[in-house]
Amino acid sequence: MTAQVPRGLAGVVVTETVLGDVRGREGFYHYREYSAVELAANRSFEDVWHLMLFGALPSAEESVAFAGRVAGLRALTDEVRAALPAIARASAASGPMAGLRTALSLVGAAEGFRPVYDLTADERRDDTLLAGAVVPTLLAALYRLGQGLEPVEPRADLGHAANYLYMLSGQEPAPAHARAVERYLISTIDHGFNASTFTGRVIASTGADVAACLVGGIAALSGPLHGGAPSRALDTLDAIGTPDRIQAWVRERVLAGDRIMGFGHPVYRTEDPRSRMLRDIATGFGGPLADFAVEVERQVEAILAELKPGRELHTNVEFYAGVVMEQCGLPRAMFTPTFAVARVVGWTANILEQAADSKIIRPAARYVGPPPPVPVPAA
Repeated sequence: MTAQVPRGLAGVVVTETVLGDVRGREGFYHYREYSAVELAANRSFEDVWHLMLFGALPSAEESVAFAGRVAGLRALTDEVRAALPAIARASAASGPMAGLRTALSLVGAAEGFRPVYDLTADERRDDTLLAGAVVPTLLAALYRLGQGLEPVEPRADLGHAANYLYMLSGQEPAPAHARAVERYLISTIDHGFNASTFTGRVIASTGADVAACLVGGIAALSGPLHGGAPSRALDTLDAIGTPDRIQAWVRERVLAGDRIMGFGHPVYRTEDPRSRMLRDIATGFGGPLADFAVEVERQVEAILAELKPGRELHTNVEFYAGVVMEQCGLPRAMFTPTFAVARVVGWTANILEQAADSKIIRPAARYVGPPPPVPVPAA
C-alpha cells in the first residue's frame, strides 16, 4: 500500500542531508553549520564553494589555492567554443537558459564525463568543479554571441563574480558591483530541497554523469515559478510605473486573485532573509529604482494585510535581486542565468551527496483514471 502525501510533496522529508536547511518560520537558512547570509557578508564565493564541496571553510592558504584551482578550469575546449555560435543562434528565441542546458551537455560529452556510479569520490568532485567553473563562461559567451559580439575569454586574476561580469561586458566591473553580485551569488547557492535541487538529485540517484544531473537542474530552474522570476519582479515595478499608481495597480491584482511576482514564498512565513540582505545592498547603492522598490514593498504588504488578513506575504529573493542586478548593469535576460551561476554550486554539492547513496529515487503515483481493464476495441 502506498502512503498518501501532499500535492507537490510539500513538507515531505525524502532524505537526510548535511548541506543545509531552511527554517521558514524563523526566516533563517544555513549552509552546513553557518548562516548563509553571514557567509555572504564575510566570505568570498570561492570560500563558500569550498565549504559546500569539502565540508569546511578554507584556511587563508587553502582559499588562495582553491580559487586558483577553479579559475584554471574556466576556459572552454576548442570543440565547445566552436559550437557556441550555432547554439546561440538556435536558442535566440528561447533564451540563455535553453542555450546553457545545451552547451553544458556538450561540455559533459567533450570532457568525457562518466556516470557518477562508476567514479571515485575525488573523480566526481573533479567533474563538479569543472562544470561549476565553466557555467559562467558558457553563459557570458552565449549572451555576447546573441548580441552580435565576440565572447570574452575568462581572466584567472579575477574572482568568480568579477570575472563573470567582466566576461559579460568586456570591462572590469566596479569593485562595489562585483561584491554586490558576489553576495547575491553566495546567498543563492543552495536553499533546501527546491525543485531544481531535487531534480538534480533524482538524476544523480540513477548514477548518471554530472552534466546530465546539472542539465536537469537547469531545466527546472528555468521555470517562472522557480528561478525565472527576478526579471518578472522587475517587470512588476515597470508595470506600476510611478508611486501614485501603486495602490490602484496592486488592489486590482489582489482582488482579481493574481499573483504579484516577487512576493510570497512556499517555505518562509516571515521575511525572506535573502530579500532583507539584498534590500540593504540596493538601498546602499541608492537611486530612484531602489527608492521605488522600497515604497512598492511597503504598500504591497499593507494592502495584502488589509485584503488578505492572516496571511504572511513578504518580498522574496527575486524582488530585490532584480533591483540589485539592474543597478550592477546586468541585462534582464541574464537575471535567471545569473541565478544558475550560483545554484550550480549547490546542485553539485547535492549531486555528490546523492551519489554516495546507491539507492535510486523511485516514488509512486496513485492511478485515478478509468477502471481497467477495458477490452481493446477492434481496429
